[in-house]
Order: sequence, then structure tokens, then C-alpha cells
Amino acid sequence: MGKVTVGAAVIGGAAVADAMTVEMHAGLASEGGSKLKMLITYVDNLPTREEEGVYYALDLGGTNFRVLRVQLSPNSGIEFREFAEVSIPPQFMVGTPEALFDYIAAELAKFIADESEKFRLPPGRQRELGFTFSFPVMQLSIDSGTLIRWTKGFSIDEMVGKDVVAELTKAMDRQGVDMRVSALVNDTVGTLAGGKYDNKDVAVAVILGTGSNAAYVERAQAIPKWHGPHPKSGEMVINMEWGNFKSSHLPITEYENTLDAESLNPGEQIFEKMIAGMYLGELLRRVLHRMAEEAALFGDTVPPKLKTQFILRTPEMSAMHHDTSPDLKVVGEKLKDVLEQKSMTIEKPIQSMIA
Repeated sequence: MGKVTVGAAVIGGAAVADAMTVEMHAGLASEGGSKLKMLITYVDNLPTREEEGVYYALDLGGTNFRVLRVQLSPNSGIEFREFAEVSIPPQFMVGTPEALFDYIAAELAKFIADESEKFRLPPGRQRELGFTFSFPVMQLSIDSGTLIRWTKGFSIDEMVGKDVVAELTKAMDRQGVDMRVSALVNDTVGTLAGGKYDNKDVAVAVILGTGSNAAYVERAQAIPKWHGPHPKSGEMVINMEWGNFKSSHLPITEYENTLDAESLNPGEQIFEKMIAGMYLGELLRRVLHRMAEEAALFGDTVPPKLKTQFILRTPEMSAMHHDTSPDLKVVGEKLKDVLEQKSMTIEKPIQSMIA
């Protein structure tokens, strides 16, 4: 039976890969031709380790954003690095563009104010910022792009169709931040650039975090929808936006279907909703809730907190998954904490199912 199961999984995986390949070609051929956007990034050269100077980065990709500065040297690579991570209050994820970007720019101003003297910015040179924006964007140039749609819990309708660099620039002006956005990239493209900086053979990057996506280096002549002159490198980085992939070959369950139907963007980002960190804990909660109702997982009553969407986060799920204790001590402790139960008993038959 084991061999049959493994064989079926291999066949199923090959079918998914083939279906994604078809969608990739369709997305490269024309805009709107595929579930995969296959976005042209205008990044036709990746780092060579010959870069020098102070560079700043802003990474907005989920419920947190990060700001970073590095001092690069052609000889030693990254000489110095400082960063800060800031949580985004939920109201800014569904409010207005001005509120979100003003909050980000204010935190960026604080970060700049704390800059140490070891970072050497040449006199008269304006600070340059690489803006990693981890949502689907129609890139217009290396430093501009319009938002196609929000993902990962964000929903600011007024922002859709607007240039995200222009919005950030206006917010920095309002907050008195003297900085120029020199590049706009997706987080997957940023990951690809970072990997290339460390290893010249890197050609593909995959994100498995709050969301999921992939980017890779494509031959310019293999992109039919590219109508401009081919870059000198003959290559172009493609942002796949594979979180929106959907295929009949994907093993979509009723739990993914109901989660999708109740989400802020039903019918979109199906692949992401199956595998990404924002959703895995919630999928487990839905499974546990059904087990509690139909198989008395927690005894005669269903813990009230188990009915709260997204109460169970992926980090807790991961900790439970790695529990190898014979009595599933970590599983019990995590569920007790999350569900706010004074005591937690898992029925023995179900206990073995979780293990």
C-alpha cells in the first residue's frame, strides 16, 4: 500500500508541475492569459558583489515590515548591517493608503534617526531605498509599479491601480524623510538578488512565509509579451505570482474551499491558501473543530475559542507537528494556551491520529 501511495503522490506531483508549466508559458505569452501573472520586473541584472556604498531597504510583505541598511564593499561584501522589524496594526491593513504609508514612513524616519556613524554616506548624496513590496504589482519601470490586488489579509481598495512608489514617496515627504526609491521589487525578486549576491549560480527563488511565490531568471527571447528592446544581458527576472495558481490536479479539500469562500479574496490565491503560513494554522483549526464536533476530540464540549477564525497560528501548528513526546505534551500545552482552557485532555484514539 505504501508503494502505491508514494507512486500516486509522484504522479499527482508531476501533473501539478505540468499544469503549472502550461500556465507559465501562457502567462509569458500575454497579459491576462494565465492565472499566473508572470510579471516582467525590469530587473535584467542581478548583483555581482562589486557593489559599494550604503544602501537601504524597506520590505513590506505581510503583518510586519522590515527596514534595513547595509554598507557594501567589493572586497568583503556586507561590512555592516542594521535592521528593525515593525508590526503593522490591523487597522492600517484595511484603512487608507495615506494611513498605511504614513505609518511606514514615520517608522523609517525613526530608523534613519538612529543611524550609527559606521555607515558612510558620501557628502551630497541622497539616501537610496530599495522597496520590496510583496504583492502583485504591474511593473512600469525599475522604480514604479501599480498595485494589481492585495493578498495576505490586506484590503485597501483605494490603493488598487495606484503607483505604490508614488504613494510611499508622498508619505516620506510628509514625514520629512530625505530618501529616493531607486528600485521596486517583489520580495521573491529580492530573495533572488540576495541569493545571487552570495552564489553566482542562483537562478530561482521561492518564498514560503506569510504568503508564497517564486521568481526566476528567464531568457528575454522566451517572453512573447515583452515588446521592448531586449536587455543587453539577454535575461529578465520574472515574478511568477504563483500563489494564484489553481489546477484540477491540486488536492483541494473542503477545508481549503470553505476558507477561500470566507476570505477577503474568494477565488484568488488558491495555491497560497493551501501552503502558506498565513493559512495553515487556520486550516488545522477547521480540521480540529470538525473533529471536536464529530469525534469528541476534546470530550463532550467544543472549546469556545476553537470557533474563532485564525485563533490558531501556523507557529503553534509547527510546534505541535514537531512534538515527538509519547504523550504529545507540546500538543496539549499549545492547544491549552491557544484555546484558553484550564485543562486540556485529548481523547486517546484521536491522540494517535494527530501523531
